[in-house]
Amino acid sequence: MRTLALRGGARVAVVATEWHDAFGVVTRGRVQLELRDGQPGPVLGTDAAFWLRGTGVRALRNPGRRTATVRIVTPRTVTGQSTQPVRQLDGGTAMNSMNDTVAGPASGRTRRTYRFRGLVGTGLVATLAAMVTTTLAAALARAVGVDFEIPDGGEAIPLGGFAVVTGFFSVVGVVIAAALLRWSARPADRFVWTAVALTVISLIPPLLSGADAATTTALLGLHLVPAAVMIPTLTRSLRTRTE
Repeated sequence: MRTLALRGGARVAVVATEWHDAFGVVTRGRVQLELRDGQPGPVLGTDAAFWLRGTGVRALRNPGRRTATVRIVTPRTVTGQSTQPVRQLDGGTAMNSMNDTVAGPASGRTRRTYRFRGLVGTGLVATLAAMVTTTLAAALARAVGVDFEIPDGGEAIPLGGFAVVTGFFSVVGVVIAAALLRWSARPADRFVWTAVALTVISLIPPLLSGADAATTTALLGLHLVPAAVMIPTLTRSLRTRTE
């Protein structure tokens, strides 16, 4: 049994003779498969298992910043122990031969389910916090004289409306974060870019609403309040679950 350690951004070529009948399990971080034509392939998360024989994969790459490790099992090491020395590979990575026993098959699906449930749970708690914070901020603004009246509708926005809108778009943010955790090699970074861009776009309607200066300023601030709650919380959760 051997362990392949890939530092952040490192790439190691797949040599057919070394990977013949080898079975790999990602034990830490994320590993991306590089296809025969040089195109990026699927990203494998922790506990994902793979078999490269006959797949055309030509290299393994670490798309993250932290070291990723792959446990490699070959038929000749299943029943015995390996005494091969440490071997240096491309990009400063090292393949270490380890004396170890063969572990049972890893449950990648269970691990992925756990990560998704953790992210969704954190997101829903953050959603409730954002709804409460935004509603309280709107109530405070109304207490100091902001009427939240929109000329087109002729009616003031009720406090409950802020809670509903905040809850809806916060849940949308949780869905986006979950999708990026599933399909992106850098979910935290992509989420920040996406969430910030959507927040900026959300500031346009208040500016075009035709409301007075106090209402417009308050609406802009109330768009930023939930963003200040949701974006850092979901970003930290994504980073925790991809390390």
